[in-house]
Amino acid sequence: MGSATKGWSLACAPCYNKRVMAIPNVKRYRISNADGTQVATIMAVLPKDADVTAYLSDASKRFDWKAYGDAQAKQFKVRVGQQKQKKAK
Repeated sequence: MGSATKGWSLACAPCYNKRVMAIPNVKRYRISNADGTQVATIMAVLPKDADVTAYLSDASKRFDWKAYGDAQAKQFKVRVGQQKQKKAK
């Protein structure tokens, strides 16, 4: 084994030898910005007596909509000039 793989096993075995549990009470909420043009999904664990609508309105105000829009535009960016060009005869 090289130094890059020291301590790591490449066998097809699970990463954990114990059972790993996910957070069972995490919920997904969809929030929208003030003008309603963008929608984002957030995941949160709220206490039982929490006011969900107040939390979601506060989260929508604190959410960085500009960075989210930039990330979405970068992810789904249409590249111009990368298409295969046909030869003119």
